Amino acid sequence: MGRIPGSLFSTATNTQGSRRIPCAAQHRLSTLLKRSDYRNLGRPFTRQHLVHPAHPKAAIPKSGGSVMQSNDSVGKFALAIPTLNEGGNIEPLIDRIRTALDPLPIAYELIVVDDGSTDGTREIVSACADSDPRIKLLVRKNQKGLAGAVIHGWRHTDADFLGVMDADLQHPPEVLPALLRAIQQGNDIAIGSRYTKATRVDGWGPLRQWVSRLSTWATLPFQKNGVRVKDPMSGFFIVRRECVDGIEFQTQGFKILLEVLVRGKIHSAAEVPFLFGLRHAGKSKADVKVAFHYFSLLGKLSRDLIFKPGHQ
Repeated sequence: MGRIPGSLFSTATNTQGSRRIPCAAQHRLSTLLKRSDYRNLGRPFTRQHLVHPAHPKAAIPKSGGSVMQSNDSVGKFALAIPTLNEGGNIEPLIDRIRTALDPLPIAYELIVVDDGSTDGTREIVSACADSDPRIKLLVRKNQKGLAGAVIHGWRHTDADFLGVMDADLQHPPEVLPALLRAIQQGNDIAIGSRYTKATRVDGWGPLRQWVSRLSTWATLPFQKNGVRVKDPMSGFFIVRRECVDGIEFQTQGFKILLEVLVRGKIHSAAEVPFLFGLRHAGKSKADVKVAFHYFSLLGKLSRDLIFKPGHQ
């Protein structure tokens, strides 16, 4: 299994205090000027929409070296955001993320990984990237699955801390500073949890809550002793890069946290409560296929537990 070099992107500095041009305005301008090839003016090669072949398993490469941005910086954070037809959500999400992260003494980049959106999501993100070099757009062709999109994004950064969140605004960006704080306090992973005492989930009926709880209980045999968490199915977390360096993860499916907890070099975890809100716009991706991939992952982890007992 070949490894990708530590980073395909140049490190961006914090642009706090500079005037932001709305993504929608950038998109309209680029549409008007596309005949003059506006998109390519001044754009370095590494800003292109990269397309890579599918990998049934993919390893996270090691960091390419120091990523300190200044004497006041504490490292670099990369947030992977998988998208599929999230045109109504992605711009307000990006704006809220920047508002949450700009005051922090940490360099960051937002890596949007799009799996073939047809509603203008890519164009909106591209417009945002034109005005903010911390925003990267990766486009996957003929590939689906949230887990694979997350890994694809992580493989294209040299950041010290790797994160993921949904693009539908159900994960509040305002919680990101608390997750980063938990990491900087020494935890290997910080998880946005729906199931701590201080949290609640909006818009879920009794059946969906029961199914979610049952799916969570099913993970207990696989979780490591001393690192058991209440919400191993969360899609909102940050992990230290060294905890996943060189580890191959399944790229099929929609749940990656459980595999990170089981296969990763995780020795400590923190759970940060948050309100799991309603989807802002668009259509939910939860369906029977999600459940199939989830139980398929449990089956693979079961085989590892039986035939590779030393894995944990």
